[in-house]
Amino acid sequence: MGVKEKRARHTEEFRREILDAARDLFISDGYERFTMRKLAQKIGYSPTTIYIYFKGKDDLLLAVCEDVAEHFFANLNRIRNLDIDPLDALRQAMLYFLEFGFNNPNQYKVFFFTGRDIYGDQEEFMQRESMARKSYLTFRETVQNCIDSGEFREMDAEVLTQVLSVAAHGLIVMTNYRRNFPWAERSVLANTLIDGLLNGFRKQVSA
Repeated sequence: MGVKEKRARHTEEFRREILDAARDLFISDGYERFTMRKLAQKIGYSPTTIYIYFKGKDDLLLAVCEDVAEHFFANLNRIRNLDIDPLDALRQAMLYFLEFGFNNPNQYKVFFFTGRDIYGDQEEFMQRESMARKSYLTFRETVQNCIDSGEFREMDAEVLTQVLSVAAHGLIVMTNYRRNFPWAERSVLANTLIDGLLNGFRKQVSA
């Protein structure tokens, strides 16, 4: 490995260390109490050093969220490239989303509940290039494929995409944050929810 490669690797490793520590602080302290000084103390560097890599806590929060969204995007693309029918692809995409939320509550919390709309308003989100936007558009395309293939009845793909997303989101939130309730096994809840939703939007075949 050459000098440039070693420097690039060191830079990426240090950037990852900063992001991991920042994510932990956003989880424990929330957005309002997060400070660059606390982050610097956590990783043992000066705030000035961190500013070389990130402009401030908004920039850090965006990077942490984009890191989560990148995982969404990569897995949605992996599912989309499988040799399966559109309905199975959508089912796999929803199952992945639920499993991620179940298994990664901290990352999920930072992405959805940090208390800062880091991607801006609706128009800004749809116009600004981001991994979160790419993930949403890929999921919407998966939904649209089900409509175009005749698996689902004709309807607004945007509305259906949002309905499916919110339904999955609700299950993740309730099971993660209402743990005192005697929930059924999560995999059973996930599969029952997905099957019920998808069957409800299936195109009715005339007798």
